[in-house]
Amino acid sequence: MTDSQLTYSQESSRGATFLVGYPRGSTEQQDLTAQRNSLAALGVGDDRIYVDHGLTGTNRERPGLRLALAAGHGGDTLVVTKLDRLARSLPDARDILDELTKRHVKLSPGGSIHDPTDPIGRLLFNVLAIVAEFEADLISMRTREGMKVAKAKGRLRGKQPKLSRIQSRHLVELNARGSYTTAELAELFSVGRATVYRTIQREPEPANNPQQPFAGTLTRQS
Repeated sequence: MTDSQLTYSQESSRGATFLVGYPRGSTEQQDLTAQRNSLAALGVGDDRIYVDHGLTGTNRERPGLRLALAAGHGGDTLVVTKLDRLARSLPDARDILDELTKRHVKLSPGGSIHDPTDPIGRLLFNVLAIVAEFEADLISMRTREGMKVAKAKGRLRGKQPKLSRIQSRHLVELNARGSYTTAELAELFSVGRATVYRTIQREPEPANNPQQPFAGTLTRQS
């Protein structure tokens, strides 16, 4: 057992102070088992772990984080596996640090305890927060660059229309004849009724034919 883990065990056994754990997953599918196991190894009880699923570190409105902060009181320690699980931006990290300071709660990212009331502790926390924000910006920049490359290679074209231009014009022409209902057109082109309406509104109507005085209107509704 490491010194930090021993300290955790001693604090927990006294009963006067507690460890509060906070794991976070950016997506609903992200497995938090590794984070939970790390928190357990650091002495955090399962009943004092508050989780957020499907929420990024830049989102301050996190129910699990709110509960974790509320659960901490004077002398307690908020434990996270890494600082980026707690915050991904420097302003957000400082807001959380201020709240911990008001509650006299220490912070432990990955086993190293930082006292927010201590100048050195605040300095180290801010350095870690800057690194976390830098990593988040780096990931965002690489994502944007990857999308640009994919778009240049024709692999990223955005959402494609359900009907080609030829199909759209054909649909409008059939509608102009007045012999098909909206439901029939939707079934004919394998699309929803909303797509039929949007196509008719978007595409120019064919020129009026004297033999079809009511062309261009939906004459029957299903």
